[in-house]
Amino acid sequence: MDDLTWIRPEACANSANCPEVAITPDTVYLRSSLQPSAVAQLTTDEWRDLLAGIRNGEFDV
Repeated sequence: MDDLTWIRPEACANSANCPEVAITPDTVYLRSSLQPSAVAQLTTDEWRDLLAGIRNGEFDV
């Protein structure tokens, strides 16, 4: 995982508390900039489902 390129939303550019994502052809990795060693790993289908759920308001945050 050391060779992954992590990106974060532009709105978080200078913040210390941001979601970060690294995308490979088969896997999407997620982490928080506060805890970069805690990484979630999703398939591309799981990633699409997660984004669709967020867009559709399926999560009560």
